[in-house]
Amino acid sequence: MQPVLEVHAPDGFALWPVAEVDSFGYLALTGELTPLEVGTAVMRIAGCNDIAPEDDNRPSRPADPLGSFLHGLLTLDTLFAAGGLRVTDSATGVAFLPGCCNGLEDWREWHEVLDGSGQAWVGHDPDPRAERHGETVRLTVDAEQNGSPVIELPATDLRRLLAGAEHDLAGFLTLAADWAAQNLPRHAAPVTAALARALDLPTPTEPSAGNLEAHADTA
Repeated sequence: MQPVLEVHAPDGFALWPVAEVDSFGYLALTGELTPLEVGTAVMRIAGCNDIAPEDDNRPSRPADPLGSFLHGLLTLDTLFAAGGLRVTDSATGVAFLPGCCNGLEDWREWHEVLDGSGQAWVGHDPDPRAERHGETVRLTVDAEQNGSPVIELPATDLRRLLAGAEHDLAGFLTLAADWAAQNLPRHAAPVTAALARALDLPTPTEPSAGNLEAHADTA
């Protein structure tokens, strides 16, 4: 199980260095990403929330390009990070992917499978389903497709996998805090806090010792 973020080609993005990625794919968020991959993830999460202020009592966009791009991330009450939790059966190669409109901000809803309703909504189109049947969790890749591939695992394994996914997200957030301190020093604290909200994690108390390449703030 991996927390993954939907990413696409940067298309001339120049506010900070980012990695080259395919036109569409998933980036697994862990504490092992390179600085360029962290930059790509921050770009994508900010882009998911790049929504112009309307009648929502938010302040107007700043005039500078960096402040304008970060404005939604830093001012929206509810944040979205396109993606979710990807589960791959290492024996069969079957991959259970988050569906459209699913976001990493809701990853904790997977605990409903174990401790709540017995199922979790994980997007649509395709229609992936995560359901508990007794002591077994069934992950159906596309419930609208006859004969859809399925992954089955013990409920106790899902609890362990969720703990691992949370560890990966926390590792990424630590990297992102360091990255923001080095690349966006004037926005580091609010960006880090916003990323924590977008991933439904506690905000790091302070950046760890920087181990990423330093880049000047482009603002």
